[in-house]
Amino acid sequence: MARIAALLLLPVFIESVFSISFFLPVNSRKCLREEIHKDVLVTGEYVIDEQANTKTNLKITDSSSHTLYSKEDASKGKFAFTTEDYDMFEVCFESKSPMGTGRVPDQLVDLDMKHGVEAKNYEEIAKVEKLKPLEVELRRLEDLSESIVNDFAYMKKREEEMRDTNESTNTRVLYFSIFSMCCLIGLATWQVFYLRRFFKAKKLIE
Repeated sequence: MARIAALLLLPVFIESVFSISFFLPVNSRKCLREEIHKDVLVTGEYVIDEQANTKTNLKITDSSSHTLYSKEDASKGKFAFTTEDYDMFEVCFESKSPMGTGRVPDQLVDLDMKHGVEAKNYEEIAKVEKLKPLEVELRRLEDLSESIVNDFAYMKKREEEMRDTNESTNTRVLYFSIFSMCCLIGLATWQVFYLRRFFKAKKLIE
């Protein structure tokens, strides 16, 4: 029972908030990566401490280097995009200053990212669709249930792909083993006939 509960909670954790704070040294670049499923809404909010003579750029890309969000001289803002495919996304902060390193203090960066159910603004949905509080909660639970179903479907697909890969590997290993045995048997047979002819030529055997 506990195992089933853990499996049910796993997709919920996948849909949870990704929040982090770190210090960005001057004239350096730091990137954060996260895998996100297909057709998932991603929203984020960032706050960067401003420093004199320092410019910080923010850029979000996928594994194909497609730019999903870009902001030069970023200090505070929000971003949102919807993923087109299951992919690894990279959020990069780059600090630039003509003053050089050691003269400018490190910048504190606060990043708060949400995706899936957590990224949706249900208060805004309630205002637009004129939903009651109970209806809003039911909508949220419906979206959460759908995300859990999608996560399990994805895990099932990955399991099938891994099983097919294992079966294909096992078949190739079997064929390679049979080929190796045939080669060994053929080589042993050739050695027997060769030695027999050699011994006959030397008149060691009749």
